[in-house]
Parts: sequence; C-alpha cells; structure tokens
Amino acid sequence: MSLAWALASLLGTAADRHVAVVGAGWAGLSAAHHLAKQPGVRVTLIDAAPRVGGLVRDGYRTPGGREAEAGQHGFWAEYRNIFALIDELGLDSDGSLFSPLAEQGQWSPRGLEAVWPVLAAKPRLPTGVGQALWVRFLRLPPADLASLTPLFVALCELDGSEDGYAALDSIDFRTLCATLGVSARAYREVAEPMVLTGLFAAADTVSAAAALGMADFFVLRAQGSFDVRWCRGNVGARIFAPWERRLRTAGVDVRTGTRVRGLALRRAGDDDDGVRAGGAPSRRPAVRALALSDGTELAADAFVLALGAAALARLADGVPAELARTAEWRGLRRLRGTDCIATRLWLDRRVPLRFSANPARGFAPGVGSTFFDLSALHAPLHAAERGSVLEVDWYAAGGLLAESDAALIGRAKRLLDTVEPRCAAARVRDAAIVRLPSSATLFFPGSAEALPPTRSAVLDNVCFAADFVRSAHGSWSQERAYVSGMDAANAAAGRRIARPIPLPPSEPHFALGRAAAAAARSLRPVMSRRTPAWLGRMP
Repeated sequence: MSLAWALASLLGTAADRHVAVVGAGWAGLSAAHHLAKQPGVRVTLIDAAPRVGGLVRDGYRTPGGREAEAGQHGFWAEYRNIFALIDELGLDSDGSLFSPLAEQGQWSPRGLEAVWPVLAAKPRLPTGVGQALWVRFLRLPPADLASLTPLFVALCELDGSEDGYAALDSIDFRTLCATLGVSARAYREVAEPMVLTGLFAAADTVSAAAALGMADFFVLRAQGSFDVRWCRGNVGARIFAPWERRLRTAGVDVRTGTRVRGLALRRAGDDDDGVRAGGAPSRRPAVRALALSDGTELAADAFVLALGAAALARLADGVPAELARTAEWRGLRRLRGTDCIATRLWLDRRVPLRFSANPARGFAPGVGSTFFDLSALHAPLHAAERGSVLEVDWYAAGGLLAESDAALIGRAKRLLDTVEPRCAAARVRDAAIVRLPSSATLFFPGSAEALPPTRSAVLDNVCFAADFVRSAHGSWSQERAYVSGMDAANAAAGRRIARPIPLPPSEPHFALGRAAAAAARSLRPVMSRRTPAWLGRMP
C-alpha cells in the first residue's frame, strides 16, 4: 500500500492515505488545511481543548455571560502567509476583519515612554535607522538609545544557518546586552520590554538568538515590520470558526475534547508495510496508532504532532523507553512554556484610551504587559455596551497565576487607572480572567538543541509542526507556526504541496553584515569583553 501511495503521490493520482494531526492551533490547522486539498488523503485533526485555536482559542465566558478569548494576538506586517490564508478563505473580502494601522504607546508607571507611529507611512529609511528616527522615545536620552547599536552587529550573526543561531543560543539576552555595552537604562526601557512582549518571557530566561530572531522579524526586517493590525472581534469567532467549517466541508474529521495519551509504536520488522511520512517504504520504527483519552486507538499512515512546547514535553515523558533514550526525544522532554494571563474588563462608563494597543513595563516585577482598548479595536462589536471594554494581558506571569480573580482584576484596574486617570472613576461591571500556564514557548538559552526538525529523525512517519520547530523561514510566533504546518504537510505528503511565501530579503546593510559574520563569526571575540558592573546590580 505504501509503495502504491508513493507512486500515486508522484503521479498526482488518488491513493488511500490517512494522516492524523494532533493539535488544532495555527500549526495543526495549517497542516490539515493543506493536506485536505490532496486527492486520496484523509485527515483527522485532534485537540484536547473543546474548541480549535490552540493558544489563540476563544470560548471563555465571564460571570455575566460575555465572551472572552485567550489574550489579544496581533497580525504584523510580515504575516504574509497568514494574510494569504485570509484571502483564500475570503474572510476579509469587505475589509472589516482587521483594525486599521494606528500609533501605539509604550508605558511604565511613570507614564508614556514612547510612541510607535505607523512606520510604513513615514519616509522610508534603512531599517534600524528609520525606527530610531521615527519612534518618539520621550524619556530615553540619546546616548542610551545609541548604546543599543551593537545589537545590530549581533543580529548579523543570524544568517539563516544553524551555526549562526548556535553562536548566540548559549547565552541569555540580558547577558548579551550587558556584554555589548547596552546601557542599563536602555536595557530596562527598550530591550527587556521588547522581549517580554515579543517572547512572553523575561530577558534573562531567553536565548539571545531567539530574542534577536524575534526582533529581526517583528521590528527590523523592514521599516514597517512593526506595523500591526488587530482582529475586530475574537480571533476564534472570526478566523478559526469559519476555517474549521471549511476543513469539515473538505472532509477533515475534527475531534475536539480528545487528548492523546501516548504513542503505540510499530518496531522495525514487525510487518512488511513500514512507511515513512512521505509514503516511501521503511524498516525504521514508526508510530502505529495514537492512544486516546477515551481508551481507543487511532491508527494512521502518518502523524503530524502540532502540540505546544509543554504539551509535547508531556507526551515525550510517556513514550516507550527505546524512544525516550534517543537524543530527539530527550530534547523534547526539555521543552517548556512560559505563563500568560488575559484580563478583560467591562467598565460602567466610556473611557477611551489614547492608543488602542499599548505595551507596558514595570507594573509587576519581572512581568510584561500590553493593554488594549477593545471598544476601539473590536468596533462595532461592543457598540451595545454602555461602558468601555478594556483588556490587560500579562506575560512571564507565573508569579501572578495563584492570585485570585478579584486580585487580578484589581491589578489590571490599577494599571489602567495609572495610565488613564479617568478610569479611576469607573467601576468594573464584568470581567474575564483567563490563566494560561506554560502556554507560550520558552526559548531558553541552549534550547536550540532541543528543538525538533520538521521530519522526525527517529520515527519515519512522524512530523512536527509548531512555532518552535526548526525552520529557515525566519518568521516567528503565529506566522512561524502556520508556516511550520505547511512544511509538515509537505513532509507528510512526500512532496511539495504547500509553498510558503518567503520573507523579503535582508536590506543591503544587513545582508553585508551577515555575509561578513558568516565568513568570520566576528562576534566571538566581542563575547569575551569584560561584563559591565550593571549586570550584577540588575534585579
């Protein structure tokens, strides 16, 4: 059967093949979406949650019955593949799906610290130069801003090669900043908040390679890369629900509320029908079936594991010993996530915020946050509400998870009262608290060794898809997850059925720097420089 499918795959004719996709976030939905287009491929999509969407899912309710979701998730300028999907699904044919581009404010307990304009609307300058000139840093002295310049040199190490990434993966981002002479103030007010809101983790817990890769994608790929749109409404309702309907119409068997308990293996030599992910014969170990939470098994020809980092680590903890001993699955057991909390408040009066989206720092020790005016972003969804609908999302929030709902509501309200004094007179009428432990991937120092490739190096019919799967694409977050699903679909199909849209090439000054870095790995001597005193003094 496997030889027949491989031949049919090459000839473009139908063959009976079953692919099971585990995880219904951006990565799993992407893999199922592209596989379901292929004649003769049956797809089963499994997720433990009651609704699809992964980290971005909705379905949460307030005590008053209002809808909420697992935090706000932006759609940045470089989300080219996700925007292509939106066009394919026809979800924005009338231009109402996303908010318009708008300025963003950056805040601390001292007040407004910076204003990020719509950078694509500004006269175009070389990336890095344009951001430095057009972003209005209201409190940061020019000398401190200039101390960030060496980070651009470090960024040149990320040339798309594994060697370039490994050169920066062994140290944390805080240490890199100190070693390169970034001032303590620039670190506190610019570098650390960028990591807290971009990777949802504290800078001293994040690989320098991951931090710089994220900055390259979200901020520095082009002058307008940081320009962001927000879904006008819950992403689950406006994107995932119609996408799920499309998948079901295409024949995908979507099974929510179903947990995978383990993997049933087929050892080499068990039968004569071993099959690798792309359909070619194999004598190597493979997965025969998934052991499900209802006590049944789901057999398939190929499997795409599109789980989050913490969920994949839990699965790896329970695999057979022969699998657990391999370097790949030992690495998977090291994966872990970082904690987030979404707090949505319904006030008893209208209190418009100056900016609709606002990254913030310093409102809880070691915790990042972003607060949103959902009455503006989601308009006209909340038009019937007599008061404002505001949201505060917290990142690296493990220390806050144990707080009561009332305490978290009070914490969010105090932040809003600080940045907008008119909020102080408003009362909270209803609220949603969504705790998300270990929900976002933690790219800890040295994590590169633990990250899996798209095709398993151990199991011939298993592929991985997630925002942490190794990829040369260069994207991060939701876009990286979606692209990884395309790559996994290609691997499971044994041919290229999905073609990710590449990122635009690096601008000439970065391309030149990366060429030099690839030739000499020039950062290594820099890394031996004396560490400044502020590194030891920072809390």
